[in-house]
Amino acid sequence: MSFHAAVFIAVSLDGFIARPDGSIDWLTERGEQAGDTGYDEFMATVDTVVLGRNTYEKVLTFGFWPYDGKQVEVLSSTLPADTDERVIVHRTLDGLVETLNDRGAQRVYADGGRVVQTFLRAGLLNELTITTVPVLLGAGIPLFGELDRDIALTHNATRTLKAGFVQSDYSIPR
Repeated sequence: MSFHAAVFIAVSLDGFIARPDGSIDWLTERGEQAGDTGYDEFMATVDTVVLGRNTYEKVLTFGFWPYDGKQVEVLSSTLPADTDERVIVHRTLDGLVETLNDRGAQRVYADGGRVVQTFLRAGLLNELTITTVPVLLGAGIPLFGELDRDIALTHNATRTLKAGFVQSDYSIPR
C-alpha cells in the first residue's frame, strides 16, 4: 500500500462525532470558538478524501462543496454509483484500496465514523488528529467501535486550543 491515511476529526468529550440523528450542531455552534485547529493546513496536504455515505450526505447539507481540487471517494454499499459526478462510489473496501493504489493516491483523508472504524480494523490508518470539544452529548454516533485487537497508538502532541478545545495527534505504528 502506497498511500498514507489520516483522520482529522472532532469528538464530544464523551466520544461522539454526531448526535444519534447525525446532527453536528454541537460542533458547528462551537467550532469557531476553538480558533485555528490546523484543518486548512491539514487539507492542503491531502489529495484524496474518503467518506462514508452518511458523512457524504451530511456534507451535501453544508450548501457548498468543501473538497474542490480533491479526489473524493465514497465507501457505500447502498449509494447509487451515478449519484454525483464529483465522487466515485465504491461498494467494497478492497475495491477502494485498489483504486487508491492504482491512481497513486499519496495522502488520504478518511472521514466519518464507519470509514474511520473500517480503516482502523483493516490496518489502513497511519495517523489520527482528534479535537475534543468541551461538551457531553450522552448519546450519539461513536468515533470508535468494537475492535478485534488492541491498536497501539504513539502520542505525538497535544495542544490546547481556545475555549477548552483540546487536540491530540497520534501515529499508528505499522
